[in-house]
Amino acid sequence: MTDQLIIFDTTLRDGEQSPGASMTRDEKLRIAKLLERLKVDVIEAGFPASSNGDFEAVKAIANAIKDSTVCGLSRANDRDIARAAEALKGAARGRIHTFIATSPLHMEKKLRMSPDEVHEQAKLAVRFARNQMADVEFSPEDGYRSDPDFLCRVLETVINEGATTINVPDTVGYAIPELYGNFIKMLRERIPNSDKAIWSVHCHNDLGMAVANSLAGVKIGGARQVECTINGLGERAGNCSLEEVVMAVKTRKDYFGLDLRIDTQHIVAASRMVSQTTGFVVQPNKAVVGANAFAHASGIHQDGVLKARDTYEIMRAEDVGWTANKIVLGKLSGRNAFKQRLQELGVTMASEGDINAAFLRFKELADRKSEIFDEDILALVSAEEVSNVGEQFAFVSLSQHSETGERPQAKVVFTVQGKEVTGESDGNGPVDASLKAIESHVKSGAEMVLYSVNAISGSTESQGEVTVRLQNAGRVVNGVGADPDIVVASAKAYLSALNKLQSQAERVAAQG
Repeated sequence: MTDQLIIFDTTLRDGEQSPGASMTRDEKLRIAKLLERLKVDVIEAGFPASSNGDFEAVKAIANAIKDSTVCGLSRANDRDIARAAEALKGAARGRIHTFIATSPLHMEKKLRMSPDEVHEQAKLAVRFARNQMADVEFSPEDGYRSDPDFLCRVLETVINEGATTINVPDTVGYAIPELYGNFIKMLRERIPNSDKAIWSVHCHNDLGMAVANSLAGVKIGGARQVECTINGLGERAGNCSLEEVVMAVKTRKDYFGLDLRIDTQHIVAASRMVSQTTGFVVQPNKAVVGANAFAHASGIHQDGVLKARDTYEIMRAEDVGWTANKIVLGKLSGRNAFKQRLQELGVTMASEGDINAAFLRFKELADRKSEIFDEDILALVSAEEVSNVGEQFAFVSLSQHSETGERPQAKVVFTVQGKEVTGESDGNGPVDASLKAIESHVKSGAEMVLYSVNAISGSTESQGEVTVRLQNAGRVVNGVGADPDIVVASAKAYLSALNKLQSQAERVAAQG
């Protein structure tokens, strides 16, 4: 007999807490629709009380998603819970996820509350949430470092109040697999009403063991929900990686004996979309979704794979969506083929006008490079959405000159609130000159903390995808730009980051 393992994706909430990974409402909605195609059981769409933008994003996702449960996070107070319930009103299936810290360190230093006060607040919060919605999840923040006696008391109480899922987070990534698995097992054995709730694990990757800890929580502890993110995105060293935990359970079904609803063929598309939206590049040696995950450089390995794939491959590349990543379109492709490819990639455009605008950009790109890959299309759509937002800064054109022995010069034309302006500067290289040309006019005073270039596909005529991370007055933002000319891509990425800095929406910090 097999059990169902529930996959709870928190890319849009905990993943977004990575410095600079914040997403717009439209970007979140696009990713949520692809998560639904991936058949994720629960999508944690955001933290509605943290900002108006997050409230609107959760509301839009709740109204659009039909096959997955949509979840909103809230602290353990009536205002947050009511705000989450309001955002989730249109959901076919909604869940309120409420949390409060239970470790001695967090209660004393962060909450400044006594254990009895925390116990009472957890009880009242779950009671209030249960009156708003039938599906309620409770998390004791920093649960793994909590006193077991106190934690058992709190969890028994919230289950009595109607919590349907109990999540035990390793908020700071301190756990070791065997110890964490036995910790979950101990809680389930000691709490009299533990069988009345589904048990869940939420592990951070500070020691590189988030996936191992989560799987131990499932196998040893008996948890039946795993909280994870696409690409392991998340604050600090990130979260448990969805693609790794899913493929571990599927590949080693002999050991885990669990069923999953996930349609694994959409894993690579989801990975690419999250990477291109946030600007967080997937390292080549990343399990399952990295560019080298199914590549064999060793001659002995190549020989073995050619004779029999299972000599060195425990999974098939096509099972996670790599075959869909081959060349798909060129300059002779028509609008219907382009529209069909958008659907296959899980991209839904708001109107026919938006599809037409994206198709025109596709044709322009196809004139410049002969082969169009899935990643090119995702980059086009991202650029189209940004241009439709009517943000403060928009790229128009760029000219630059560089010659050995001479200092490079650049001139950038861009719009500021619809009016064209020109910036000129020299620099250490053409990219440096171009960004200084923009800054000479904008004078943002922002510090650049990261600049990276990534080839979208594998040839010299590939589009370059540039990520620029800016920091100003305590805010950190990522800007992403794509173009066959990496200097142009750099200017687009810099303007994208400046647009995000201009958006002053402040967020309340959530749990880890």
